[in-house]
This record gives sequence, structure tokens and C-alpha cells, in this order.
Amino acid sequence: MNEKRLAAFRGAVCVENTAESITENVCLMCRELFTRNKIQAEDIVSLQFTITDDITVLNPATALRKGNPGLDVSQVSLFCAQEAKIDGGMPLVVRVLLTAYTAEGAGRQNVYLNGAEKLRPDLSAKI
Repeated sequence: MNEKRLAAFRGAVCVENTAESITENVCLMCRELFTRNKIQAEDIVSLQFTITDDITVLNPATALRKGNPGLDVSQVSLFCAQEAKIDGGMPLVVRVLLTAYTAEGAGRQNVYLNGAEKLRPDLSAKI
């Protein structure tokens, strides 16, 4: 029997403040998280997004539901909040915390894309 454990995965992506850019990049980030970590829709507990205050045209949860993240997320709990405003912080960033059940002993791959690699170069993996 494969034992599963609860795990958290992080990601971030830089976007332009357009519906198209937000949708494309949020879906890419999530698709990469799902693929790299072998996550299935039924294993996901929730996805929590934060956005910087300069992202104003579309909520990333809505973008994920409308776009193609590679999995059916229609039954997944999604949440979005505004990132704390920090002087000198990177602009136009969507961050995500994915909580899901994974195989015991499975590694974790976080995803930082489109310039967001600068946030956590120690956790970033190249596509």
C-alpha cells in the first residue's frame, strides 16, 4: 500500500497586469507544480494565492479556473489574498502555496518562473 502524507509546495511567477498574462502564467506555474510533483486533482487540499498590489485586473484563482492548468481544478478550494507591501519588493508577482497529499518519501519541487526565480534561487528549478 502506498502511504500518503500531506505536503506543501511553493511557486511564484511574474506577470503583466493583463488578464491574458495572468491566466497564461498562473496556469503554467500550476501545471509545472502538478507535473513536477506528480499531483493529481483528487490529491489537492487547496491552492492559496497571493498577489502584489499592482495586479488589479484578474484574481489568479479565477484565472486558474478559466485557463488550462493541466488538471480539473473545478472542485479544488482556491483562495487569494494581497501580498504584504514591502519597500523594494518585486512587482507583479503571483505566489502560490499548494497543499496536497503525496507519496511518502516523495521529493518536493517548487516552481519559480518568468523572473520570479530571483525570489528563491535556492528553490528554483529550470524547466
